[in-house]
Amino acid sequence: MTGGSGVVVIDNGGGLLKAGFGGDKDPIAVIPNCIAKSPGSTASSKKWLAANQLQAQDVDVTGMTLRRPIDRGYLINTEVQREVWEQVLRNLLQVDPTNSSLLLVEPQFNPPGLQHATDELVFEEFGFSSLCVADAPSLVHLYETSRQPLLFRAQCSLVVDCGFSFTHASPVLQNFTLNYAVRRMDLGGKALTNYLKELVSYRSLNVMDETLLIDDAKEKLCFVSLDVPRDLRLARLSFKDNPFRCSYILPDGITSKKGFVKDMDEARRYCSLPADGELDKKDGDSDTNKFEDKKKPELSQNEFALTNERFLVPEMLFHPIDLGMNQASLAECIVRAVQACHPYIQPVLYESIILTGGSTLFPRFAERLQRELRPIVPEDYQVKIIPQENPILGVWRGGSILASSPDFASMCVTKSEYEEMGSARCRRRFFH
Repeated sequence: MTGGSGVVVIDNGGGLLKAGFGGDKDPIAVIPNCIAKSPGSTASSKKWLAANQLQAQDVDVTGMTLRRPIDRGYLINTEVQREVWEQVLRNLLQVDPTNSSLLLVEPQFNPPGLQHATDELVFEEFGFSSLCVADAPSLVHLYETSRQPLLFRAQCSLVVDCGFSFTHASPVLQNFTLNYAVRRMDLGGKALTNYLKELVSYRSLNVMDETLLIDDAKEKLCFVSLDVPRDLRLARLSFKDNPFRCSYILPDGITSKKGFVKDMDEARRYCSLPADGELDKKDGDSDTNKFEDKKKPELSQNEFALTNERFLVPEMLFHPIDLGMNQASLAECIVRAVQACHPYIQPVLYESIILTGGSTLFPRFAERLQRELRPIVPEDYQVKIIPQENPILGVWRGGSILASSPDFASMCVTKSEYEEMGSARCRRRFFH
């Protein structure tokens, strides 16, 4: 055990689980929150791989069957979650739960039935001595105020969490999330990965069963466009003139067992494009596009090319209606969350928008969001967007700070209190 507090901190995300000890700067484990099995293997012939076992270099992730404990943002399969936690606690953290407290990050608006199932897992399955439950926005706010106190003198911020299942815009005041003002989009990293799978499967290879590989391709190759019409025209050019075209190599099971980008320099060509500006006349010339098919290089059987998919996938967050989804855009979601708060704190919220969650790692995400917000925010309000140093670890780091605070023990529910009063009464101690 490296943490001196004896408190295990778990950010139980839908895509990644982050676990470590309170007081540490970074978690010990950042692993997939799922179990997986290779195709063609039966339940008796090959066991399920859990958590960090999927990250081993000798594991072929092609066509793996995944089982996730979290669906649509909520913990619904405690059996799978128990397997993942068992791997994390026994093998990675090497901690005895009966002698430890647990700080668990739970999704917002978790139904009482799922809260009860979580408490059973914590106290009855693993036997933790005490439990404290926190939500992600308040922990992100806590971490950023401790890191940059001058930026948050008003103790007020708007946390935009683009997670695996959902995207939330949550106002936070003095480390308490204002639940009545939280606004949610039913879009997250999982939906973006599924959309990319559909595009690639329709245009080149059938990759509908390659969730882990397409997720990797999305993280390495996708970016946010600052000028979608211009980039769509550029994406029609022949492969030599196309700044977006790049290839992703699928594993063959012999020379490589992980997917990888064929040429990262080629993949980064779009970075040299100006943020604004019209195309050169020759770029839009129909003669160039006329011979596009003849100039395409041949792709191997385990390779697919991406062009406009690279920026159309993150575009879902900014204009979901264009893809037939009846959802407000991210900018509209933020404005609605701010408008639901008291007028006195609305200007402060616009000046302290914190971005967290893995989907905010797309290049140019913050700049695009600034451009989307500015026309719909009152002119006399400033808009300031603060990307986190590490959006994936921001929630966990806030939990680590909370777990090492002197008041942490008073926030917890002990196992004896749980056994005496039950889950429902114990949960009243937590404000969300």
